[in-house]
Amino acid sequence: MVLEVVRLRAERPRWGPKKLRAVLLRQFAASDVPSVRTIARIVDRAGLVAPQRVRRTEPANRPADAPHVSLHGPNDLWTVDFKGWWRSQDGDRCEPLTVRDAFSRYVLCAKLMPSTSTEYVRKAFERLFEQFGLPAAVQVDNGSPFASTRALGGLTTLSAWWVSLGIRFVRGRPSHPEDNGAHERMHFDLRFDVEDKRAHSASRQQHLLDAWVHDFNQVRPHEALDQRTPAQVYVRSTRRFRSPLPPLYPSGFAMRKVASNGVIRFAGHRLPISRGLRGLLVGIRQLDNDRLHVLFYDVDLGEVAMPTRVA
Repeated sequence: MVLEVVRLRAERPRWGPKKLRAVLLRQFAASDVPSVRTIARIVDRAGLVAPQRVRRTEPANRPADAPHVSLHGPNDLWTVDFKGWWRSQDGDRCEPLTVRDAFSRYVLCAKLMPSTSTEYVRKAFERLFEQFGLPAAVQVDNGSPFASTRALGGLTTLSAWWVSLGIRFVRGRPSHPEDNGAHERMHFDLRFDVEDKRAHSASRQQHLLDAWVHDFNQVRPHEALDQRTPAQVYVRSTRRFRSPLPPLYPSGFAMRKVASNGVIRFAGHRLPISRGLRGLLVGIRQLDNDRLHVLFYDVDLGEVAMPTRVA
């Protein structure tokens, strides 16, 4: 049993005694598995204790403007980001798109992308939605192609598509990566276990990523899940991936299609909205002679000043 503890710790040097014991309990009778304290002593005597990393703690009170989604089960929220890129030994650029279910910690995607453009990322999400169904909400930071700090509502072509599918769009505050802290913590694990082990090529790096995802989902126990694995908790969404839903706006709102240049016409005026919404229908309500209220599905785009009248 001591040798098994040492072997597991050597394979996964950042796993603590609680995780090691949870894995041992899957293989051996409970009466044969040492206590957490005993496993800690075995690891210490084997010289396998890693230096402790100082972690930043979350503030006791969440800021009022920080995004928050109540989690009651899998697919209530998916968190999304690009892991910072690195190069393989032969010089290939490796930049994985990562998607994670916030409730179960299940990693839904960790794929190297040929580009961070909307075209490639949308195709990746089409595959995810076909495989896992639709989440209730998606949380992102303010980076492209997920969100834009300069667009109304922060919407881009990609996030507007999510909204049209009935998915709530949640963005973190600019310059506050802690708003998606659990996802960033997963990226730390990925960096240590995959990025730091520079593979010879991008294809080999993807092979290491796939193995890491399997280990993270199927093998590694999580204390927040009562030492269960994400795969033991996650279930596919019951919301099927279908065509975008038609928008329904409250009484008093007129619908207008956004042109390819991001502009709509309303009451003889040209109103710039967003290129990210081109080809889509927004709701417009005039508040007074100078202001308009704009909606896109359930996303409030706010008030917009009336522009100069068209001749």
